[in-house]
Amino acid sequence: MSSVPLAYRVRAFAGGFLRRSIQRQRGQFLADARKSAQMCQHQTLQRLLTLNADSEFSRDFHLRSGMSVEEFRRSIPVSDYELVRPYIDRMKSGQHKALLGTGNELLMYAVTSGTTAESRLIPVTTQFVADYRRGWQSWGLGAYTDHSALLPLNMVQLTSSHRRFFTEDQTPCGNISGLVAAMQRKVVQSMYTIPPQAADVRDAFAKRYLVVRLAAADPYAGMLVTANPSTIIQMMELLQQRADSIIDDIRTGGLSVDIDETVRRSLHKRLRPRPERARQLQELRNRDGSLRPAAIWPHLQLLGVWCGGSAGSYVPPLRKLFDGLPVRDHGLHASEGRMTMPIEDNSPTGILEVQTHFFEFIPVNEAESANPIVLEAHELQEGQEYFILLTTSSGLYRYNIRDVVRCTGFYGATPMLEFRHKGAHISSITGEKIAESQVVEAVQQAARQLQISLRQFTLTPEWGDPPGYSLFVDVAEDAGASRLAQLATESDQLLRHG
Repeated sequence: MSSVPLAYRVRAFAGGFLRRSIQRQRGQFLADARKSAQMCQHQTLQRLLTLNADSEFSRDFHLRSGMSVEEFRRSIPVSDYELVRPYIDRMKSGQHKALLGTGNELLMYAVTSGTTAESRLIPVTTQFVADYRRGWQSWGLGAYTDHSALLPLNMVQLTSSHRRFFTEDQTPCGNISGLVAAMQRKVVQSMYTIPPQAADVRDAFAKRYLVVRLAAADPYAGMLVTANPSTIIQMMELLQQRADSIIDDIRTGGLSVDIDETVRRSLHKRLRPRPERARQLQELRNRDGSLRPAAIWPHLQLLGVWCGGSAGSYVPPLRKLFDGLPVRDHGLHASEGRMTMPIEDNSPTGILEVQTHFFEFIPVNEAESANPIVLEAHELQEGQEYFILLTTSSGLYRYNIRDVVRCTGFYGATPMLEFRHKGAHISSITGEKIAESQVVEAVQQAARQLQISLRQFTLTPEWGDPPGYSLFVDVAEDAGASRLAQLATESDQLLRHG
């Protein structure tokens, strides 16, 4: 294993001041979480009400600083996008005070798909980005603290463009990860193997090839970070399929896919010829018969991906591909905001971020009630499942994102949550109400018992007589017809009886 360059170690030393600052913030969050989730949440609600107090929305719904939780709930119902759509429509033409207060500057809109044909635009403001970055910095510091060998190493992180299109008043619309990457200081950007300009590559294959080509050229990658674990698996498959082309590109400084010329020029320094690295990769390929992750990235310490919900089914094959490397969950986050901060490896659970948004919860068995019970964070019970509601700095109030979470315990006084599934991901042909998370757990357990390695699987309804479900699986190696039939039987029994 080659030693880490001196310049990288100097960079890590110079970053000590920033790490200490983040450590103070993280320490305060953890101390407050241990002490009182209720106090933190009430303070957060007051901060959010004050932030947007002079918006048209706040005036229309009589929201004001100092109101109690009970008054807040009486003023505004549990909501969805349709409640804020008219205000966001006005914002798109430049009327930002429709939803936002003075000083809460709009930076972009996060694009999220909904049940309608038109995408939903979620405002992203200066305060929202500050909260978002604080959460990610705390997550990162936890990872670096637990894996200290990461400090001088680079990070391979995938982001998406925040400039996919623009509104009438020329506000960019896209993914917040691209904005945050573009806002980073130059010294921080130097830690990232994939520069922020890569997010602007529009063609999906070209972008994936570019990411793999840049990552393969970097022998000092310490962590791979992206939302979905299947993305990393697909990257590794592409690396094997296009190994000749990728190695040749690294040797010559080329890029064997078409991308926008402006983006290509901005990547000039990252695409410089590296003949020695190309020779090293070719030798590893000749020796091992393929480009194994552990061989091409000998310093790799950690994978950062989602571990909860259906994404968790990809984690076992991912860890196998990376020789059992630790995995740290991203935390529950969406376009609407960050919700949890994981603090340990190989677990889908995280601490509720009580200093960022005001959270409320509806028990899943109350979801169809005309007047459901709504709980605060400190009122949750371990082992129970809930729909999560968000009140955020971007002007969302009691917003039901229809994510189902489970309380896995408490960090002091603050609940620990894991993502289960989207609320819409429930099938019911004859009243059975099978949730996505139940299918994932049943099939995974059956596959483990039968020692069958699955790449992916799908359970689909069949409208026969009687109706039922068909299980389709993609196996990593031939399992034989009888074992696959047994897999279906075992999965069925687990779904029926748990």
